[in-house]
Amino acid sequence: MNIVLCGMMGSGKTTVAAELHGAYSLEWTDTDEEIVKRHGEINKIFADFGEERFRDMESEVVKDVSSRCKNAVISLGGGCVLRAANVTELKKNGKIFYLRTQPETIISRICGDTSRPLLQGDLEQKVRSISAARSAVYEQAADYIIDTDALTPAGIAQKIMEIALR
Repeated sequence: MNIVLCGMMGSGKTTVAAELHGAYSLEWTDTDEEIVKRHGEINKIFADFGEERFRDMESEVVKDVSSRCKNAVISLGGGCVLRAANVTELKKNGKIFYLRTQPETIISRICGDTSRPLLQGDLEQKVRSISAARSAVYEQAADYIIDTDALTPAGIAQKIMEIALR
């Protein structure tokens, strides 16, 4: 079974995946990194082709990664589960963990990060808006929800492993 991490940008998916990889020797794939390897920088994809084409590329990567990864960690881009087909694909060989994080925590983590195309402009307003729009989608996609605000990455990883090993 794959451990699939979803949630808002800045929720700690990549950091927790790295923790699971290091502490538990699990293979790890990041869908955004796969997109960059195959197609180039995400900001450039958004600028040149738009969000819809990026989401198509993301879906291609999800299908590939989901089918070839076994007992691995897959960290997703923040909008990956917006497409129901991606959720269906990921659940074929995995359980989805939603790293639920409050907007205030996300804002403090990503303040100054210019690599996120959907957050250009008023960061606080954008994070709150995207979080409000996506929270129900994340909850619906998730097999398990982990509230992350008061936990360290190691604590989150430990919680995930406790659940995964049941």
